Amino acid sequence: MRKLLSTLILFLLAIAVNAQGSNPSEEETQQKIKGVIETFFDGFHKQDSTIIKSTVADHVVLQTTGKNQEGKTLFKNEEFSEFLKSIVSIPDSIKFEEKLTSFSIQIDRTMANAWVGYEFWLNDTFSHCGIDSFQLVDFDGEWKIVYLIDTRGKEGCLD
Repeated sequence: MRKLLSTLILFLLAIAVNAQGSNPSEEETQQKIKGVIETFFDGFHKQDSTIIKSTVADHVVLQTTGKNQEGKTLFKNEEFSEFLKSIVSIPDSIKFEEKLTSFSIQIDRTMANAWVGYEFWLNDTFSHCGIDSFQLVDFDGEWKIVYLIDTRGKEGCLD
């Protein structure tokens, strides 16, 4: 009986160790999440709606916040379809680049937050900077953006 119990315990331990070993490390998961965000911006810069769509979940929420010239807080919702139209319709004569300057990624089970610093450049001239805050969900091994809010301003940039 002891031999059977010992064998059963070893078997269960082997299963537990194997199950833990098959999960990606936090660093690997962070790299996957960073990759999704970089792919989003690859599509953004290429003005390719197919690439952008590949990184987001159905019913993604887009919002922005900042201050107007009078110093009042602005808060705006944007429809994803309108966002895509605005990106793909930028004329070739306009050069734009959102340079990602920092990443801070937190993960809990199937949810992640990525706090991404950026600088926005328009025709090689600095326009503004801010933070892109992404919420992502792991849909059975595939991380997708479900929510994006950003800040925009000129203060505290290029330090």
